[in-house]
Amino acid sequence: MAEDLSLVSVSEGSGKTGLALALGCIAKDKGKEVGYLKPLGRRLRSRAGELIDEDSLFAKKTLGLEESVREISPIMYSQTFIEQYIRGMENVDDLKGKVKDSYDKMSQDKDLMLLEGGGKIDTGGILNLTDFDVVNMFDSEVIMVSNYDSPENLDSIVYAADKLEENLKGVVFNGINEVSLDKVESEATSFLESRDIPVLGVVPWKKELAGIRVDELTAELGAEEITNLSGKDKFVERFLVGAMSGESALRYLRRAKDVAMVTGGDRPDIQRAALESPGVNCLVLTGGFRPPGAIIGKAEEKGIPIISVQSDTLNTVEKADQIVSKGRTRRKESVEVLKDLVLNNLDLDCIFPNL
Repeated sequence: MAEDLSLVSVSEGSGKTGLALALGCIAKDKGKEVGYLKPLGRRLRSRAGELIDEDSLFAKKTLGLEESVREISPIMYSQTFIEQYIRGMENVDDLKGKVKDSYDKMSQDKDLMLLEGGGKIDTGGILNLTDFDVVNMFDSEVIMVSNYDSPENLDSIVYAADKLEENLKGVVFNGINEVSLDKVESEATSFLESRDIPVLGVVPWKKELAGIRVDELTAELGAEEITNLSGKDKFVERFLVGAMSGESALRYLRRAKDVAMVTGGDRPDIQRAALESPGVNCLVLTGGFRPPGAIIGKAEEKGIPIISVQSDTLNTVEKADQIVSKGRTRRKESVEVLKDLVLNNLDLDCIFPNL
């Protein structure tokens, strides 16, 4: 019978997918058979005319799972699905049955079943399929994954821990930068442990896991390379929209770090200002315009790639944000980095007492 381990989070973007797969790979390295189930698929895209969850696709490849992506993630929790459900076109019992059927198939001959939550811990509330509900359905043990920006994060952690009760193995703080490490240990960890909430470890922030490389962004956006992409291995962590004057942009960009400037291809003033900022790692030009030769020459001289897309600025930023949010955990290299971080920073004896 498989041991069940759920990874849940009180907020989006905590990195629980990467941690789940890192733990799965560690268990496989120890000779264990590992399954993976994500009841609510939310990182959605169309593939060969079928809607699939990208986390589940990556889990299938990473863990070598035989089951289909739709079995790994049986409910595609899209806007369309939610609208259909609230109109009475979906049945809760049938949906829970799909989850249980997937679990039964995935868990056969497995030593460990990893169950990934739906984003936030209350996602799926309208279906009675929140992370709390799934934990109760399978009586699984739980690791709660959290970032830490301020003590306010503890509100959600304590609330969720109280609801999870004895199912909670403990909390993992993930992606913690150097500035916050001391605070996590002196404030968060000591407080939670005073409330009998175990902290299983703190995973530090790593540059290799932040954002996405420029060459990957180019491919994901389907963009045209305007320069020779000499800086294609640079990382982009966030995006700025260039809609102000060039002079205003220059003042603002002085505070920027590891950003891509998204602006119209017909705005050479903004492009020029961005190229003067050491924190800009890429220019994304919208509207299909080609910049002046002087801009291209300046970018190549500074090693800042310029790429061009046909879409408008708003749609480009929305798509780029989605790409960056997924980029950290859907690279094979990222899982290897995370494996090392997990091995060195988490209490694996507590997480896997029978490994």
